Amino acid sequence: MADFVNSMPLPEFFLWDKLKKGRRLASFDLEITARCNNNCRHCYINLPADSSEAKSKELTFGQIKDIVDQAVSLGALWCLITGGEPLLRKDFFDIYLYVKKQGLLVSVFTNASLITDEQIKFFRKYPPRDIEITVYGVTKKTYECVTRKAGSFDAFTRGLKLLLEGGIKVRLKAMALRSNVAELPEIARFCRARTTDYFRFDPFLHLRFDGNSKRNKEIKFERLTAEEIVAIEQADSARHNALEKNCDKLIMKDNAHINCNHLFHCGTGNGSFTVSCDGFFRLCSSLWHPDCVYDLKRSRLIDAWQGFIPKVRDMRSNQSEFLEKCRKCPIINLCIWCPAHAYLETGELDAPVDYFCKVAHARAKGLEKKSEEQKNRGT
Repeated sequence: MADFVNSMPLPEFFLWDKLKKGRRLASFDLEITARCNNNCRHCYINLPADSSEAKSKELTFGQIKDIVDQAVSLGALWCLITGGEPLLRKDFFDIYLYVKKQGLLVSVFTNASLITDEQIKFFRKYPPRDIEITVYGVTKKTYECVTRKAGSFDAFTRGLKLLLEGGIKVRLKAMALRSNVAELPEIARFCRARTTDYFRFDPFLHLRFDGNSKRNKEIKFERLTAEEIVAIEQADSARHNALEKNCDKLIMKDNAHINCNHLFHCGTGNGSFTVSCDGFFRLCSSLWHPDCVYDLKRSRLIDAWQGFIPKVRDMRSNQSEFLEKCRKCPIINLCIWCPAHAYLETGELDAPVDYFCKVAHARAKGLEKKSEEQKNRGT
């Protein structure tokens, strides 16, 4: 934890004063490494923990400080420090504390396996907004089937216990995978028992940012079918109620862009951005198309924020299949299609993705069936 920890006191910061200024930038994600000490079957970013090549490409502490300073000058309020596994960086706490010192709320994504008593003391002294951890299983067999790392379950449970007993705010989440789907109900109970105000699970697995064909094949194997996704969503009352409340109409008014050929209709780049471990600016964490990344090692953040984002958001499609099949789809609000995901799946920003389409239609069918059952019970 270097001398930096002891030499830089944290000043008071006035969050509400910042909010009153009405600045556009709210948050940013800082991926400080692509390396991880696990080897999860579904992961879209992890490189070996001891990879000297991956380590050599990571932004230096000085470069990270510069980016953080620029983000604060643009009005940022919140920073997510993530990876890979961010705790693999020896200067993690220098980075963390520098971000805190700039008056930012700080969240951390970690697998918790590297947590120690020393780190708990640090987090108690300089609390994060929260630490978010993915629970891959609640038994050693399932957890290590996903991580492919012997001893990872014991390391995870030890780290999580230290965080909870230390009073650190923890949020738990889960991935719905072929390898852990049978254990999902137990995972949900495990998470909700420890984080009463928060739990989420994600059944959508993104393909690799580096395009690794062998790893992408593993990710596709771990994906659940459209019918399985709908079944687990309907079995989880909190998840289904949210889906029913927010996505029950065939097309949401705000998402109806039938006569528009703009690619981006989401909020990406409107109030946040992501910086990769090697210094590339993206509008969101999933957007890796070469025309949608900006090298911050050669340019300033303000140029990316003010000049590059509008160019990306103005990108359009002339692909007839996409415009007819996706842009006019009446259940687009039930689909996870977006340009970023389309690129990872197909190499094109405006290509339909059959898997996403199947999930959307299965969701629509499931909602219609539930609605009909409720009507019948009411008569």
